[in-house]
Amino acid sequence: MEEELEFYGKTKAKVALSVLDRLREVEDGYYVVVTGITPTPLGEGKSTTTIGLGQALGHLNKKNFANIRQPSQGPTFGIKGGAAGGGYSQVIPMEEFNLHLTGDIHAISAAHNLVAAQIDTRCFHEATQNDTQLFNRLCPEDKKTAKRTFSPIMLRRLRKLGIAKEDPDELTTEEKGKFVRLDADPQKILWNRVLDTSDRFLRNITIGQGPEEKGMTRQTGFDISVASEIMAILALTTSLKDMRERLGRMVVAMSKGGEAITCEDYGVAGATAVLMKDTIKPNLMQTLEGTPVFVHAGPFANIAHGNSSIVADKLALKLVGKEGFVVTEAGFGADIGGEKFFNIKCRYSGLKPNVSVIVCTVRALKMHGGGPTVTPGIPIPKEYLEENVDLVEKGTSNLVVHIKNTLAFGVNVVVAINRFSSDTDKEIEIIQKKAKEAGAFDAILATHWADGGLGAVDLAKAVIRACEDHRQTNKQFKFLYDTNELSIKQKIEVISQKMYGADGVSYSELAEQKIAAFTSWGFDKLPICMAKTHLSLRYVGGCVAQLTGVAMIPT
Repeated sequence: MEEELEFYGKTKAKVALSVLDRLREVEDGYYVVVTGITPTPLGEGKSTTTIGLGQALGHLNKKNFANIRQPSQGPTFGIKGGAAGGGYSQVIPMEEFNLHLTGDIHAISAAHNLVAAQIDTRCFHEATQNDTQLFNRLCPEDKKTAKRTFSPIMLRRLRKLGIAKEDPDELTTEEKGKFVRLDADPQKILWNRVLDTSDRFLRNITIGQGPEEKGMTRQTGFDISVASEIMAILALTTSLKDMRERLGRMVVAMSKGGEAITCEDYGVAGATAVLMKDTIKPNLMQTLEGTPVFVHAGPFANIAHGNSSIVADKLALKLVGKEGFVVTEAGFGADIGGEKFFNIKCRYSGLKPNVSVIVCTVRALKMHGGGPTVTPGIPIPKEYLEENVDLVEKGTSNLVVHIKNTLAFGVNVVVAINRFSSDTDKEIEIIQKKAKEAGAFDAILATHWADGGLGAVDLAKAVIRACEDHRQTNKQFKFLYDTNELSIKQKIEVISQKMYGADGVSYSELAEQKIAAFTSWGFDKLPICMAKTHLSLRYVGGCVAQLTGVAMIPT
């Protein structure tokens, strides 16, 4: 409906979450996640396949949405480039998609840096004022009534401290001291500043060098905006209220006594939520063939959970209806973005996927089979341009592990072979053979980069069959672990052993300390989000490498 759209120019719009209320009685469509094998640095075409598959479903007269992440300007202006897809399977206009879009990332930057400014400002005031001065600043007398009152934010702070008083004048001297002092350790502030540009000279900086800062210098740095925890929150949130609560729970520093200090403690959670209020609405665009696309949120998969937003998927599933299809993308390989899609995103959304499409290329399989390293900016070695079935067959061990890992979640698996012009029929055939032997529902060659939706029609037909089979056979989606029954260490070990093939997990002293702290703060009932390389599964000496003695260091 027109009132549910907020247009940003002629090619993009935001969609109001009120659509969910209007369509709450509509059954969800089929839910498909696109992931991949362990990629080369050049990528294997997950975004292109997501878009091509969506276009192909349109050719088969199936209602569908393709849901992908918003890219950062950092990689866009680097060697990797944008994330709008490629060839005849891409979102248009690509320059609108890859750059500002509707300003969500700029809002995240503003909200994140507001928190950073508040942290350093609070440290400054606590260092330069006594308790009485701080209390008078935080809770001044009303000029007309000469009375002090606590704001709702302050009352939350008091409840956390165990102080059950609502009249500021009733606080004892000791209680006032606890109330006004967060006592953050300057060496344990966990919150850098951000900007959406890859500017290496801002990675490590010194702040507080101005004469008005009274010598309170500190080493800090800038991260890229999409690495902000606020971006991860945007992707996981289910409502504006939920987002406000999540923003308040962000741990941004530690006190000198070892306690976690949150955004709520700094009294800035409400302000960040106001800055973020419009970002919660998914961005609507379209492909070259007119397939609708939600472009919403863009957390990295190597540090965060690497998936587009829950609200975009929920909206799309209602809009397509019971017989429609929503194709969403997970970052990196199935062992990282895929695992986090199942164990984190689906856990919070309550959505149950039917099919996982695993994208692979002959190029990547040759690399995993022992071929030369693929390096961005350097011409592709000749081994990747000539037929070598043996190299491909050896590399399929990587594909096989990803298939078996994904099947553990109770979904059907369809392998999409993203074809390049140098690939041969024999190389394709060995991939299809090995994929089916590993348990894939089907393995389909796709040429959507060159041919658009028509090049992925066979893939779309296989996905439709796999979805219908999943629903008809009543297969049950399942998580890898129970968040409440297992400890932090046990959950880390389950993921490491079942997803990465580790023999076991060893912990550094720092990791042990952090796990103990997280447990004491009540974080031990949360799902685990691994911050890790995307290269856990690598081809070494004739088989996929099995990790031994992995040290997982929470950061």
